[in-house]
Amino acid sequence: MDGTTSLSVVTQIGRVASVTGSQVVIVLDGPANDALAGRSTGLPKGTLLKIACQQTWVYGLVTAVSMPMPTSERSEEELRFAEIVLLGEIEPGGHASPAGRFQRGVSFFPSVGDQVVRASADDMALVYARPERSSVSIGTIHQDRSIPAYIAPDNLLGKHFAILGTTGSGKSCATALVLRRILEAHRNAHVVLLDPHNEYAHAFSDLAECVDSENLELPYWLFSFEELTAVILGEIPKSAEMLTEAAILDELVVKAKTMFPGNTERASQITRETPVPYKMSDLLDLIDRDMGRLSNPASAAPYQQLKSRINAVRSDSRYRFMFGGISIFDNMGKVLSRLLRLPVDGKPITVIDLSAVPSEVLNIVVSVLSRLTFDFALFSDRAVPVLLVCEEAHRYLPEETRLGFEPTKRVLSRIAKEGRKYGVSLCIVSQRPSDLAISALSQCNTLFALRLTSVSDQNFVRGMLPDWGGGLMDFLPSLRNSEAIVVGEGISVPARVRFDILPPEHCPRSGTACFSKAWQKEEDGRSLIEHVIQRWRAER
Repeated sequence: MDGTTSLSVVTQIGRVASVTGSQVVIVLDGPANDALAGRSTGLPKGTLLKIACQQTWVYGLVTAVSMPMPTSERSEEELRFAEIVLLGEIEPGGHASPAGRFQRGVSFFPSVGDQVVRASADDMALVYARPERSSVSIGTIHQDRSIPAYIAPDNLLGKHFAILGTTGSGKSCATALVLRRILEAHRNAHVVLLDPHNEYAHAFSDLAECVDSENLELPYWLFSFEELTAVILGEIPKSAEMLTEAAILDELVVKAKTMFPGNTERASQITRETPVPYKMSDLLDLIDRDMGRLSNPASAAPYQQLKSRINAVRSDSRYRFMFGGISIFDNMGKVLSRLLRLPVDGKPITVIDLSAVPSEVLNIVVSVLSRLTFDFALFSDRAVPVLLVCEEAHRYLPEETRLGFEPTKRVLSRIAKEGRKYGVSLCIVSQRPSDLAISALSQCNTLFALRLTSVSDQNFVRGMLPDWGGGLMDFLPSLRNSEAIVVGEGISVPARVRFDILPPEHCPRSGTACFSKAWQKEEDGRSLIEHVIQRWRAER
């Protein structure tokens, strides 16, 4: 194999015994048997090996080691095996690059009896080399901490990605790190992060437009009819009375929109879904007018009930982000500008703190924000690519059909399926992947899998990536904090990665309360309770 001699290792550790697709079993020989069989840490599970194959070196990772039960007669000669999953190959290069260049995928598969050797440091440097395309470093390779791990933003964002891991595995820090490295290299990015627990404002304080319950502005007239109905009547109107109220609302919303100054000239084009301003007071006047025309007083009940529901929501201080302000004007441009960072103005990410949004409308708000993001991309002809990050995505994208808010699931699923065509990328972050809608998660072509202790979650992730089901994903329950198996289009080679450590000022506020420290001192209970009650009541 001319041109690859510089990569060769003189010590053979075994030969190929069988080849099944990307899985190879090798039989070990010589003293190296002991290492791969677990008698030393010289070649542990996850070690990079290479196989001499026709005109190439084929590379793979050790995913399992085994040895039949020894017998007393042949204890020293018992056969030992290692299972390898193939990653790619290096073909001989020209004079400028005698060692060749690593290519993902295998064109020439090994044959039974081919020589297997351990990859050298030079091999690893080639396999995990920085891609020629745009890339950023997020950490180091587990096998050699001197080799950086790179991701390619175009491939990562162009085909969606997911960050999955059990609570306490470093999922939030990994999310913050990946986003920060991308933003540091792309200062004019446009990222929208839905933050249900107020974790990320601290992590991106220098790069983010932070939106919370005090300054969130999402006028009710920007809601679709289905979203508005869910706010006023509840997510799923079931009774005959509520369905009647929904029909009344459907008819009168369009009339209220045509009454608003500036909308009269386009009245014929306005539907219940057209995002144009209208006055809620006009809608209530229309309800009163129609109710007054009824000859049978009993028929007025749905009108009266609808009016009461609308007034109850309008008067609730928790909904001031929808109904705040006395005057109504067309501020759709302002809302979109802030949401999508147009212009960027040094803050390429919008962190939307949803922790204070009423739980009964949280999914509805997520629906509105996601839909506005997608519709803007759709009508702008991909002028501004946007990344939408959904933290705690299992709350909005549950697999269980009876859970969640259907419009939210529908718009996020549409982004997952069609977003790349319109310049919208989706990042799904979750600690419960088995609860996620598989139709959306299956569209994520890059996966960051941190430690997963639940067997159902492990099996679910394996099912998402069948080629790696018996390989790298076997590491999931034993990963350390801030480690992940990264596979997919966003990384050159599937790898076990140790993420870089973020400085404290860039870490999310996701730490667990320190009980042992807090319980060492006595708090002034009365003043604390009074302060809590004041905050509590202020949100109601």
